[in-house]
Amino acid sequence: MSFEEVMEDVVRGFELAGVAILAVGSAVAGFRFLLGLIGPERAKAYQQVRTGVGRAILLGLEVLIIADIVKTITIDTTLEGAITLGIIVLVRTFLSFSLEIELEGVVPWRRRAVERSTPPDPIG
Repeated sequence: MSFEEVMEDVVRGFELAGVAILAVGSAVAGFRFLLGLIGPERAKAYQQVRTGVGRAILLGLEVLIIADIVKTITIDTTLEGAITLGIIVLVRTFLSFSLEIELEGVVPWRRRAVERSTPPDPIG
């Protein structure tokens, strides 16, 4: 088995892991949503499923970016491959950044300031 074949298997493994994270994470979020609908905190169910699916997408995208980087560095070592990787990483990074802002409600570099200014929840 050649180095390139091993790296193709490694890339395939990362791609499968990324897709599995997307699928399993979304399924778990959906299951929790259904449980939330029959529970006492029905009003929070939608926000919780949205957060769960968003987190699954974020993690899945990160793993898929790893697959693209490994593929470009070890298999497709051309300028065209590097440019394609750059575009893919930019698009996925933009998606991740947008999702994180959507989930957290604040840009990452302001999160700590917002956490400090938010009074603690007396109930929980």
